[in-house]
Amino acid sequence: MRSIIALPDKRLRQESSPIKCFDDGLKELASEMQAAMLEGPGGVGIAAPQIGEMSSVVLVDCRQTKRPCDNHGLLFLVNPEIISLTGGEVLGREGCLSAPKWTGMVPRTRDIHLRYRNLKGDEQELKSSGFEARVIQHEIDHLHGVLFIDRMISTRDLVRRTP
Repeated sequence: MRSIIALPDKRLRQESSPIKCFDDGLKELASEMQAAMLEGPGGVGIAAPQIGEMSSVVLVDCRQTKRPCDNHGLLFLVNPEIISLTGGEVLGREGCLSAPKWTGMVPRTRDIHLRYRNLKGDEQELKSSGFEARVIQHEIDHLHGVLFIDRMISTRDLVRRTP
């Protein structure tokens, strides 16, 4: 099983490459991502770069979140692309498996519409809102080398997690 990489690892700042081959290797990557996320402290999403794989794959699973929310269940988003952001910005607290000791207040758009491929390579579209939309935006940022700390309005909002 692959481990989650953490700051200051420079791979977290790299751009990911699009997936071109939808084969058993992709399914294995998805499985490794899910296992790594489940080993972490209550994660609801993970991006391939967080396990050192510079590929455009995101996993989002808000089914077990502490915050009740409408969600689409377990999502594997391959080559995700946000089509539109609507509903205005909402400020919310975020954490990250790659910065496990910190949380911060981050503005995110409430509603998103995205295009992606599933693990078979079929093109899909999805509309999401609220907490799930926040998680999707957070994970897509990872594919572009952007971390939640880069989106914070003020570093005064950065808070050390307590055990």
